[in-house]
Amino acid sequence: MRYQLSKETYIYAMSSENKPVLHVPSGSQVEIETYDCFLNQIESEDTGYGSIDWDHVNPATGPIYVEDAEPGDILKVEIKKIELADEGTMVTGPNLGVMGHKLSDFSIKKVPVKDGIIRFNEKLEFPITPMIGVIGVAPAEGKINCGTPGEHGGNMDTKLITEKATLYFPVFHDGALFSLGDVHAAMGDGEVCVSGVEIPAKVSATLSVIKGQSIPTPFLENEDGFTVIVSRQTIDDAASVAVETMVQYLVDRTDMETDEVTMLLSAIGEVQISQIVDPLKTARVFVPKSVLKSYQVDKLF
Repeated sequence: MRYQLSKETYIYAMSSENKPVLHVPSGSQVEIETYDCFLNQIESEDTGYGSIDWDHVNPATGPIYVEDAEPGDILKVEIKKIELADEGTMVTGPNLGVMGHKLSDFSIKKVPVKDGIIRFNEKLEFPITPMIGVIGVAPAEGKINCGTPGEHGGNMDTKLITEKATLYFPVFHDGALFSLGDVHAAMGDGEVCVSGVEIPAKVSATLSVIKGQSIPTPFLENEDGFTVIVSRQTIDDAASVAVETMVQYLVDRTDMETDEVTMLLSAIGEVQISQIVDPLKTARVFVPKSVLKSYQVDKLF
């Protein structure tokens, strides 16, 4: 069965205290409408920094209660389709992103998006690469604002979270309490200016519960391979934990020991940066699907 969720049902923090706005059975497809990360506040390039309510950024639509999801389960999220609005927004300025210390003025760029193309300026255009920045479940404890990533997902800003990708989240509370937002028409690894091409969107996703298995942090699967995503205070720590998590995953599913798996990752694994501008930094480790196929492992979980 298909469900729809309006962008008007949004949150600014992921928490078990949030009241569900939709209940769905496991296996349901939901069309989720989203604001851009600025709650559509920036209407033109003349919008001033002071006229934006910075307490109202990174809204995520939800939460959705997925029936049968219980602590210790896995929530499987299959991204079926991402539909974009016809204009995106980018910002940067003092104290924002990697180059904020070099910038003296707040800057806004409104970016037309048409026929699969982003018109960056009069001389430069490039294809859209739609992806979801904020996506996840209620965390194990407390409230985590939607601008911060963690074991629950959140603002992972990982460009692999796009159409045809499948995500797996640890479930910490009954119903999982799933939300998403902060869609980008394009975003490079790092998101160095603190924004990608931020844009309102509609996301179609199928939500399913996997019983009898648990994971410590989000995983992602696509046509090319599978990825573990980890967020920590530093990018070095995030990368190290991501490697350790991937090594343990492969040790548990093959006849290889820790030393041999570590060598394998050093040969064909890829340690990648997702983002370096959020309160916690996010790294990921990617492994080709051929590894699992060699050991007759036909599914990630």
